[in-house]
Amino acid sequence: MRNPIRLKNLKSRFVPFFALGLLALVFLEPHPVSLALGAALVALGSALRGWGAGHLVKNDRLTVTGPYAHLRHPLYAGTLLVGAGFAVIAGGVFALLLLALFLPWFFLKYFPRKERIESERLEALYGDPYAEYRREVPALWPSLHGWRPSSDMAPFDDLARTWSGERYVDNNEFGTLIALVVGLVLFGLRAQLGG
Repeated sequence: MRNPIRLKNLKSRFVPFFALGLLALVFLEPHPVSLALGAALVALGSALRGWGAGHLVKNDRLTVTGPYAHLRHPLYAGTLLVGAGFAVIAGGVFALLLLALFLPWFFLKYFPRKERIESERLEALYGDPYAEYRREVPALWPSLHGWRPSSDMAPFDDLARTWSGERYVDNNEFGTLIALVVGLVLFGLRAQLGG
């Protein structure tokens, strides 16, 4: 099995987020209700990310099955849910601070850049089929009815039609799951020790 720790997540641009998490862990005492509600959001976000990672065939196929039939960026949408969940766990003013820092960074800097880069790359690889997919499938807010490509769209096949644990691991989602579980356990212990 591949090392589940992604070194790219340890880059300096993420230091402020790690520092905020550490400050929250040291100085905040999560309330059991906020811990439960936040953990539910974290679990939902992690499930969405995991569903997407188990379908995603990076660089070899245009993945349009599973959650990708409902939204183009399930991993990013899952990350938003995870971030909101940890903000709810933090609670109060700190939650507002986390959201005030995270949401503008995500929607104004990170996501537009990633959306542009990924869209340009996928359109260069897949042309009109990707352009149609992009027009029909929302970026972050899922549609209830999954999109299906027309039968004459060659880049699509059944390779990613079913969820795969191997793809989940290959897409480094196991390391993300470990980090989220560790975070929830630490906040759970903090709530127990503070009470």
